[in-house]
Amino acid sequence: MVQICPIAFLYPRFLLCQLTLPLCFRYYSGEKKAPVLTIFIGGNHEASNHLQELPYGGWVAPNIYYLGLAGVVKYRGVRIGGISGIFKSHDYRKGHFECPPYNAATIRSIYHVRNIEVYKLKQLKQPMDIFLSHDWPRSIYHYGNKKQLLKTKSFFRQEVENNTLGSPAASELLEHLKPTYWFSAHLHVKFAALMQHQAKDKGQSAKATKFLALDKCLPHRDFLQVIEIEHDPSAPDYLEYDTEWLAILRATDDLINVTERLWNMPENNGLHTRWDYSATKEAMNEVLEKLNHDLKIPSNFSVTAPCYDPSKPQTQMQLVHRISPQTTEFCARLGITDINVRLQKAKEKHQLCDDYEGQDDVESNDSGEDPSEYNTDTSALSSINPDEIILDEEEEYEDSIVSAHSDMNTPSVDPSSDQALDFSASFSDVRILPSSMILSSDDTSGSPIGKEGKPGEPVELEDGKDLTSVPLKRLSDEREPEQRKKIKRRNQAIYAAVDDDDIA
Repeated sequence: MVQICPIAFLYPRFLLCQLTLPLCFRYYSGEKKAPVLTIFIGGNHEASNHLQELPYGGWVAPNIYYLGLAGVVKYRGVRIGGISGIFKSHDYRKGHFECPPYNAATIRSIYHVRNIEVYKLKQLKQPMDIFLSHDWPRSIYHYGNKKQLLKTKSFFRQEVENNTLGSPAASELLEHLKPTYWFSAHLHVKFAALMQHQAKDKGQSAKATKFLALDKCLPHRDFLQVIEIEHDPSAPDYLEYDTEWLAILRATDDLINVTERLWNMPENNGLHTRWDYSATKEAMNEVLEKLNHDLKIPSNFSVTAPCYDPSKPQTQMQLVHRISPQTTEFCARLGITDINVRLQKAKEKHQLCDDYEGQDDVESNDSGEDPSEYNTDTSALSSINPDEIILDEEEEYEDSIVSAHSDMNTPSVDPSSDQALDFSASFSDVRILPSSMILSSDDTSGSPIGKEGKPGEPVELEDGKDLTSVPLKRLSDEREPEQRKKIKRRNQAIYAAVDDDDIA
C-alpha cells in the first residue's frame, strides 16, 4: 500500500507523506525504523538545514526517502514526482542562496519554491502517475465541492472568488504534467477534486487528474487515506532513479543559481541560444551508461549531525552548513555539481572579497587611531519590539484559526465508513472550465451535476456521489471566539506577495 499525507497509503505498499514523522529523531538515530517505505516532500515546517543537505533527494533515515527540492523516482513501476516548499512570489525568481546559519529572512525563504525547480519539472514528457506538492495548485478548488470547502473554511471565500488561493507555479505543473493523482496538504482541510484536462490533439483522449488534500494529523481529523494504485507486479520492489529526470538534471546543471538576484528561465524569445532542456533518447542512454544500467537507489543513509538525546540537557548550537555524503556520491555518479558545494565556494569568494575590502579600509584610515575592535554592523541585531505582538507568517494558529473557522460545525468523512474506503466517492463532480473563467457568487454555492463530459459542462461521476452525502462524524465542542474579525487569516499570510512581518 501507499500512504498520502499529511498521510496516505497506496498499494503497492509504500507511504507518501508531506509532513515529517513525529519523534523523527528516533528514526534518524536508528532507534526506530519506518515499517514501510516512506516517500516525502518538504513543506514549510521542516528541519531546513537537514533537508538542504539533500537538494537532489536522499534518505533522511532508513526507509524514509526525501524527494529533494524537486524530484522523480519509481517504485514498482509507479512514477512519483514532487516539489518541496511553498510559493512566495518575491522569492520565486531568486537562486538558492540560503545556507546555515540562517537569519530572520532566510530561515523562511529557504523553503520557498524557485522557478528553476518548476522549469526542470516542465521539461518532463513521459506520463506521471503521482505528484506531490505542499500547497495546492491554484484553481483546483473549482473542480471539487467548492460549497463544502467554503462551508468548512469560510475565510477562503475571497481568495476563491478572486482565484488567488493556491500556488500558480503548482498550477502550471498540473497543466503540464497532467498526473493521474495529485496530493497536497498545507491548508488543513480534506478536499477532493477531479480535473478533466483538455486533449491537445483531436485523436488523443483527454486525461484526468484526481486531486486530494488531507487535514492535519490530529484526533478526529481526516488526515489518512488508503488508495489502490495500478502497478507492475514484475517491477522491482525497491526505489529506482528515473532516467528522464536524471537526464534533465544533467542538462540543467549549468542553470543553477546560488545568488539572490532575480532571473528568468530560458525561453524561446530570441534571447537564449537554448531553451529546450527536455531529455533526448541519447541523453537518457548516457545516464544509463554512467550508472552502469543500475537504477536502484542505494541504501546509503548516513548520520551527518549529532543525534538528539532527550535524556541529556540540550545546548543551543549554531547551525553548520554540511555536505552530505549521499549528495556527493550522487553528483559524482551523475557528473553534476552539488548546489551546497557551489554555495560554499560562493561564500568563500564573498568572504575573501570582504577581507580585501576590510584591509583597504584599514590602510586608508588616516585618523591616526586604531580601528575599533567592536563590530559596528547592526544588521543582525533584532529590531523586534518586546511589547509588540507579532504573528509569524507561517504559524500554525491552532487555537485561533482552526477552532474559529474550520471544524466546529462541519461534517466530514468517518474513516471507518464505506465511503472513506472508496476513493472515487470522495471526489465530487468534474468540471472543464475555460481559461477565461469569470466567477460569480452563484458559482461558489456548489457544483451542479450533469451527464455529459463536454467542455464547459459538468460531468457526473460513476457512483453519483459527492462529499455532501457522507455521514457526519463527532463535532467539536469548541466555540468560536467573539472577536472573529481580529483573527489573522492564515491563507493571506501564506500567499501574500509581501510578508506580513515586513508590513508589521
